[in-house]
Amino acid sequence: MTTISLIPQPLIYPDFHKFGNIISVAGARQAAGEPLLINRGNCERYSDIAGLDIADAATGISLFNAKHSSLPITVDYLERHPLGSQAFIPMNSHPFLVIVADDLNGVPESPKAFLTDGEQGVNIRRNTWHGVLTVLHPEGGLFSVVDYVGALPNLQEHRLQQPLIITMDDSC
Repeated sequence: MTTISLIPQPLIYPDFHKFGNIISVAGARQAAGEPLLINRGNCERYSDIAGLDIADAATGISLFNAKHSSLPITVDYLERHPLGSQAFIPMNSHPFLVIVADDLNGVPESPKAFLTDGEQGVNIRRNTWHGVLTVLHPEGGLFSVVDYVGALPNLQEHRLQQPLIITMDDSC
């Protein structure tokens, strides 16, 4: 079986935007501009930076405690959520991989891998194919996750005919 080798790129707004939003101050400034000053000027508010998209159901906040992954990583399936976007907000400063792919008639196509700086969160758009939460730090990572919590099934998985091998180069 052949594989596809991917080297993660830094997570930046222009490259990631079609897959979702970057949840960070820099990402908010790129997407929405300057913040609103609140609390008598003592706090900057960046409003609605994640662009949550949830079907007719409740939105919930969950905690995900992800285990450490070591490189190289083999990815043999991707998943997507048809009823809502998923926002992953790190609660520690550990970089994690974000693996995403375009959709071609219900099948993942042209996968890409991004590496966060440890401070960035992401909101993955509804129906966007993506890999599982992949933390590279030896301690793993704790995340606040905002997503759909309704009764309908919200998970589709697709086994890849060509697994992805995620490696690292010196630029990340």
